Amino acid sequence: MIQEIQSQLAELIAENNKGSNALFEAERALAEAEYELDTAESKSFLKAEGTVADRNALSRLESANARLARDLRKAELNRIKQKIRSIETASMVLATQAKLINSESRL
Repeated sequence: MIQEIQSQLAELIAENNKGSNALFEAERALAEAEYELDTAESKSFLKAEGTVADRNALSRLESANARLARDLRKAELNRIKQKIRSIETASMVLATQAKLINSESRL
């Protein structure tokens, strides 16, 4: 039983290490998406004519695809963070189980 828990713990640790890299990549992708959105919105605003409200509306409309891409990157980042939290929780549960089994075997 202890060996099984140790094996599961090793798998979770390996998965968590992958999560760190995935988290970095997702943060980088989000930063790039936010840059693209800001750039598209600003360029659109500058070339639009009319009142400030009209220019804001047009720039938001024209940059809708960039906004969607940014929002999807945010969702991806949040999913990775949630997965990492789940892995950390599972690791704590397994470590607790191992301690309990170890304590019971001493009795």
